[in-house]
Amino acid sequence: MKTKAPKCKYKTVMLIDDNEIDNFINEKLIKAYLFAENVYVHTSTKSALEFLKNLEVTLATLPDDLIPSHILLDINMPILDGFHFLEEFEKFSDRLKEKIKIIMLTTSMNPMDIEKSKTSKYVGKFLHKPLTEADLMEL
Repeated sequence: MKTKAPKCKYKTVMLIDDNEIDNFINEKLIKAYLFAENVYVHTSTKSALEFLKNLEVTLATLPDDLIPSHILLDINMPILDGFHFLEEFEKFSDRLKEKIKIIMLTTSMNPMDIEKSKTSKYVGKFLHKPLTEADLMEL
């Protein structure tokens, strides 16, 4: 008798972090702890925003499984940091934004970063790296 594979908590999530090693480890954790089946990985906010723009264009015909339920977003990145990403995210349609929860995942210990992240209605949580199984279970 064939047993069913355990089901993931979510279908798709997105990682946005310029550190490729962190992305690699976080992707492995997300899959190992069955948090998500698919993980989109972006090493810049610019590429992540372009990806989301492309999703938004096809939103009416796009299966919900392809839209990330969560974005794990680093703060400190070159060119456009995590806070600039949030400013650009604000410009997307409500239809897209309502499907996505943003989690700040960073090494920043700056209390101002925590406070600033609380001003965005799209940030659901602020986590410090490294990502853990306990963090994933709380999301």
